[in-house]
Amino acid sequence: MILVTSGAIRAGYEALDARSKVAPRAQQSPQNGSEFIGEASQTGSHSSLPYKQAAAAIGQSRLMHTYTEAFAWRNVDCAQVLLTRDDIADPRRFNNAKNTLLTLLALGIVPIINENDTVAVDEIKFGDNDNLASLVAVLIDANLLVILSDVEGLYGNRAGSSEGCAPKLAVGIEAEPCTQILVVERIDETIQALAGDTAGDMGTGGMRTKIEAARAATAAGIKTVIARGRRPDVVRQVVDGEAVGTTFLAPGVGR
Repeated sequence: MILVTSGAIRAGYEALDARSKVAPRAQQSPQNGSEFIGEASQTGSHSSLPYKQAAAAIGQSRLMHTYTEAFAWRNVDCAQVLLTRDDIADPRRFNNAKNTLLTLLALGIVPIINENDTVAVDEIKFGDNDNLASLVAVLIDANLLVILSDVEGLYGNRAGSSEGCAPKLAVGIEAEPCTQILVVERIDETIQALAGDTAGDMGTGGMRTKIEAARAATAAGIKTVIARGRRPDVVRQVVDGEAVGTTFLAPGVGR
């Protein structure tokens, strides 16, 4: 199993916010000419690229510590792999990344992949973990791509639209007669029209990016499932072939 995760920038933000509350003066610029962090903190410019990259650098170790502890109780080791789009686009880097991931898997180690936000700029960013996961699945010729979301899968109402449907289901209010789509044999314009654009405050991807990722993975022959991440044992259920989430079939690949 390979795990693609987000959370480094958020973990860094939380650490920086806690630090500023405990010792506000610690955020002041040192006398060595390095002024980005101090200025970002004083102006509240959390959206600036240097501040985000600093937050990612702080948060990456915290994120990995969390995963290391989570896997340790099953005596499983994990390893961090940071990628940018350049690593996938360049043939030599592509092969290096592939060989590293396959070697880790052969050693029984779970690779934890995150975008390398400490160095990534718009030109080399994946932008969301859905497409990053899809590219990694293609990179290693995966058998299955599982995308975990905050909803059970792709929904559409009787009129063929998910407008006002899936978000209300997420909070338990069903204003429209919604139907979960269990299997998608082909991603066409109708399926794409069902995808919304919403994303969480700290996220970058909505259902539309998940559909895009499913399209890329299935085109490479990789079956894809979108399911609710908070469902107990969701990964085991998907791997066992239970009717969980929405399954996107790849050409020539059975259910």
